[in-house]
Amino acid sequence: MDDDVRPMSERVLPPIVTIDDIAHHDDIIFCDVRWYLDRTPGRQKFNEGHIPGAIFVDLDEHLATLPQKTQGRHPMPAAASFAASMGALGISHHDRVVAYDDSGGMSAGRLVWMLRVLGHRAALLDGGLHAWSGALETGSSHRQAVDHPIRPWPAELLVNADEAAAAGTNPNRILIDSRSPDRYFGENEPVDPRAGHIPGAINLPFGDNLTDNGFFRSPQELRAHFTKAGLAEGDVPVMYCGSGVSACNNLLAFEYAGLGHALLYPGSWSQWSNDNDRPVETT
Repeated sequence: MDDDVRPMSERVLPPIVTIDDIAHHDDIIFCDVRWYLDRTPGRQKFNEGHIPGAIFVDLDEHLATLPQKTQGRHPMPAAASFAASMGALGISHHDRVVAYDDSGGMSAGRLVWMLRVLGHRAALLDGGLHAWSGALETGSSHRQAVDHPIRPWPAELLVNADEAAAAGTNPNRILIDSRSPDRYFGENEPVDPRAGHIPGAINLPFGDNLTDNGFFRSPQELRAHFTKAGLAEGDVPVMYCGSGVSACNNLLAFEYAGLGHALLYPGSWSQWSNDNDRPVETT
């Protein structure tokens, strides 16, 4: 059966959905993935107000393992740990997940990307919490724990520091830094030990995927955005950011534009900048 004529509950979710897309479907699990670089507690914000029925997913606890200088600030968790976290949160492999934050999909994109690469039906809510026009629910919210199968991370979609370095010097591969321009050019570095970017990387801040009102640009506009940067259908760029989080927004936007799957360097700048043997560019 063609996917367009399947009931919504049976369709493969696109990487980004609007409130209207899911308005009449009560089987969606909303995941609130608010996280802030200044360490404002996301759970506190969740308790102050969230989409009714949503559960809180902690970036540091559920979507990463402990930070290490040799691995970065948000290393990918072991597959078994991730499965255990999802199961404890009440998310089975058959559930449909829509994740949101209040920062343009900066942190929620990490959960969506992780689930999608494991074959899960997951999407990012366009506009995030600001897209919700109804009343918010306060306090904590939980689901009953369920079984969640362990599925290995697809090695073909992940690269290490050496492979990221090679991408920066390979004329047939594009390396994309998803951070803001001031961090890319080394003018500001609030958290990591050195400022600048990986040699050969181009700067495509994830925020450029959004309009001024915080919603994603159309797939056609996103395709034009990536094409202007030198990307074409069939290209498989490598993307990174500060710690492998906001780059996931670019990964999802790239897919939403119909350009396929890009690769993630999970260690990102937080790993690279901690290795003094790795070169740095600021131009």
